[in-house]
Amino acid sequence: MTHLWVDASSGASGDMLLGALVGAGVPLEVVQSAVDEVSPEPVALRVEEVRRAGLAATRVHVDVADSQHHRTWRDVRGLLAGHDLARSVFERLAVAEAAVHGTTPEEVHFHEVGALDAIADIVGACAGFAHLGATSVTVSPVAVGSGTIESAHGTLPVPPPAVAELLRGVPTFAGPGRTELCTPTGAALLTTLATAWGPQPAMSVDAIGVGAGGRDPEGHANVVRLFVGLAARASTGGGPLLLECNIDDLDPRVWPAVIAALLEAGASDAWLTPILMKKGRPAHTLSALVDSGSADAVRAAIFRQTTTIGLREQPLTKHALDREIVVVEIGGQRVDVKLARHEGVVVNAQPEYDHVVRAAATLGCPVNDVLTEASALSRAYLGEAP
Repeated sequence: MTHLWVDASSGASGDMLLGALVGAGVPLEVVQSAVDEVSPEPVALRVEEVRRAGLAATRVHVDVADSQHHRTWRDVRGLLAGHDLARSVFERLAVAEAAVHGTTPEEVHFHEVGALDAIADIVGACAGFAHLGATSVTVSPVAVGSGTIESAHGTLPVPPPAVAELLRGVPTFAGPGRTELCTPTGAALLTTLATAWGPQPAMSVDAIGVGAGGRDPEGHANVVRLFVGLAARASTGGGPLLLECNIDDLDPRVWPAVIAALLEAGASDAWLTPILMKKGRPAHTLSALVDSGSADAVRAAIFRQTTTIGLREQPLTKHALDREIVVVEIGGQRVDVKLARHEGVVVNAQPEYDHVVRAAATLGCPVNDVLTEASALSRAYLGEAP
């Protein structure tokens, strides 16, 4: 499976990502062709090899004629018909701009981000990522910069409000220098394309692209790095592994049987998360936690039991408390209680629900009554030390 890692530790912009993609081997013709399909006015892309803080890098120039058009999201959406990924990026921009300006996405006028070069950056970058055929994209914590910048709305703090809105919930930091390091276009692209956030994962790197921004400041290289390669099979390392896939075409009545099959195949846990996919389609993310010995069997069960045609995999670090089982009695019925210890002290005591249900059925009592009594007996173990 092809995996991409984006190093945004010096920030990110649309043209930097374009340069990284071309530097990693995406033909310029692929990018230019995608831009030509949607651009309402002539746009020419050209490549320049440059240096940033002594590093060789690729800069992609977007050459456009002067244009007085300030397009709304409705205008841009019409241009991007048939380009779902690029449209998702611009929609994310529209929602963020609407939030910071107190309007609706339909009425947002793309000033700095809405010019032809931004359309070219977004459409071209999406075409480049699609050309690489990545099944997963990890993005490092994003450097956003600090200080202030001048915009069409006057002096703004860094990160600008739209960037701050786009990067909600994303790991960020100020980074080097007192200037804007991450643009709205860059933030929208990263948050749309990323399937995970963090340092470079275990992978075999085949190609590296270094994309340059227009400035060459002292003290740091104004670049985005893109690593392209094969994700390492975490199961060979013996650690826990998270398997995930997004599914929008499975009869929901089947899900209980799917989860049961994954647990039967050896998953230590399996669960569903409701999500909303492109074109507003409701869907679920299926997740399974496995160890090295059961990974292959659980993969096979996912492909056999569901309609997915691909999986994402992430190695995990897991911290588990020491556990033991004790027994309490309710009306002569035995109920197991699971104790969890931290540094030898019991911090959690939970009755096994299946045992509670069985005891309630035998005693002819409501399940809630038996559960309440079992929970009260279990609490006596809290704080117990060896």
